[in-house]
Amino acid sequence: MQSFENEIAFITGGASGAGFGQAQVFGRAGAKIVVADVRAEAVERAVAALKAEGIVAHGLVLDITDRQAYAGAADEVEQVFGAAPTLLFNTAGVNSFGPVEDTSYDDFDWIVGVNLGGVINGMVTFVPRMIASGRPGHIVTTSSLGGLMGSALAAPYSAAKAAVINLMESYRQGLDKHGIGVSVLCPANIKSNIAEASRLRPAQFGKSGYVENEESIASLHSIHQHGMDPVELAEHVKAGIVANQLYIIPYPEAKDGLRQHFDAIVDAVLPLEADPEGARARTEALNAWAADRARVFMEKNAAQKA
Repeated sequence: MQSFENEIAFITGGASGAGFGQAQVFGRAGAKIVVADVRAEAVERAVAALKAEGIVAHGLVLDITDRQAYAGAADEVEQVFGAAPTLLFNTAGVNSFGPVEDTSYDDFDWIVGVNLGGVINGMVTFVPRMIASGRPGHIVTTSSLGGLMGSALAAPYSAAKAAVINLMESYRQGLDKHGIGVSVLCPANIKSNIAEASRLRPAQFGKSGYVENEESIASLHSIHQHGMDPVELAEHVKAGIVANQLYIIPYPEAKDGLRQHFDAIVDAVLPLEADPEGARARTEALNAWAADRARVFMEKNAAQKA
């Protein structure tokens, strides 16, 4: 996608932080913006600010963990703009920090539910609509550098973000034939209010094993206040879409750590000479399966299109 003029962009978490930065950048590039966020007052402020710049914008309140509400939001977008989005930004996210050994079920259910479940809901809701529209499109999902390695202080967050990276790799393989690009954004710290995510934690997930108070929020703010500006980050996202990048990681300070981490993984793989015959047999079997027997899993789609 080279131009964003008159494209329809649906942005979760679009009322602040990285999501609002995306709304500004793509709105200024000519896209029609849908701001979806769980905070009604924030949605109202964001839409007003966008409209004040002359950006076409529509806001809606959405809990991305609510599948029925997500379907309703998709219907509303089509009613307002006459078509499904061509740009989908799965940007909303939450976090909470604490020792992995103290993590509760509620910690997992809330953090994984938003950061992975919310992304799944966005994809299952919108991908069929985007395909059916027949228009080229692009999907950008915000993961994290934390999704590329584990964290003893943010285990549910890192696990969910790792799953998101893997999921976007899969969708990229599947959606290319439909003219829909897929990118995964892996930021480090962003100048945003994610430090205050615990204030939005639903009561049903209230049994946390972590410390969540004003001191912990202030501690996180001390990191994020030095993070990348959301508009700057969104400009990197825009460039990544134009270049059809799978990974968007505009944090040069992360390169050496990532190389060390993934070199250790590659080094753990046995050399070919350790089992040449087994490697040959397994590779041949997989290649034969991919060339012929894998087609059975596509027969349903072929029959539906016939």
